[in-house]
Amino acid sequence: MLKEERQRTILNEVELHNRVLLTDIAEKLDVSIDTVRRDVKELDADNKLRKVHGGAVSLGFANYSPARNNVYALEQKMAIAEKAVKLLKDNSVILIDGGTTCLELARILPPKLNLTCFTLSLPVAMELLNKPNVETIFIGGVLSKDSQIAIGANAVHNLSQIKADYSFIGTGYVDAQFGLTEFDWDIVQTKKAVIQASKKTVLLCISEKLNSQHRFKTCELNDIDVMVTELDPDHPLLDNFRNQEIRLL
Repeated sequence: MLKEERQRTILNEVELHNRVLLTDIAEKLDVSIDTVRRDVKELDADNKLRKVHGGAVSLGFANYSPARNNVYALEQKMAIAEKAVKLLKDNSVILIDGGTTCLELARILPPKLNLTCFTLSLPVAMELLNKPNVETIFIGGVLSKDSQIAIGANAVHNLSQIKADYSFIGTGYVDAQFGLTEFDWDIVQTKKAVIQASKKTVLLCISEKLNSQHRFKTCELNDIDVMVTELDPDHPLLDNFRNQEIRLL
C-alpha cells in the first residue's frame, strides 16, 4: 500500500472514531507500528490530526472551536442533533456526554427551553453557558487531555448521585449484537456511569459507526432506549438494529 493510501486510511479512522491506537492501525493496514508512527507524525506536522501517546486524535475532537472547521461529518451530526432535541421538554433534567455530536446537541438547544443540564464535557459546558435558560452543572474529575471530559473515580461517584430524565451519549463503536464499545477503559467506566445516571439513554451516532466494535464493552444495545442516526428509521442499514429493544430515530 502506498503512503498516500495509508495516510488516507489513518485519517478516515481517526475522524470516524475520534481516537485511534497505533497498534490497531498497524494491524488494519498490515504494516509495522513504526511505519504507522511515521505516518501519524507527518499528518500531525501537516495539521491533519493530533499525535498523542500511543495513537492519534482528530482535530475536531481534541480542539474546541466555535467555528467547527475540523468536525468530521458535520452535516450528519447536525441532523442527529435536530432529531434528538425534539425529545426534550421544558424543565427536564438532562445529562450530556462528550464528543462532537453531543456538542452539536448543546449548540442547538432552544434559547427559551428551561433545562437543568449536567455534563462532564468541558466543550459542552462552555457551549451551554450561552443558553440563558439552562442551568449548567459540570461534573468534575480528572480531565482527559484527549477528549476534554472528566473521567476517573470522582466523576463516576458524582454521576452515581444523579438520576436525569435523559442522558445523551456518543460512542466510538456500535454493533447490533455486541453493543457499544470503546478502546479506552476509563472512558468505558465513565459511560457506564452516565447510563446508570439517567432514566432513559439516547445514543447519538452517525451511520458510519454502525456494525463496528472494539475491545472494551460499554453496554448491551438494549441498555440504550433510543438510537438517533442521520438516516431515516426505515433505512436498510438499520435492519439489524430494528429487531432490538431500542427506538430508532
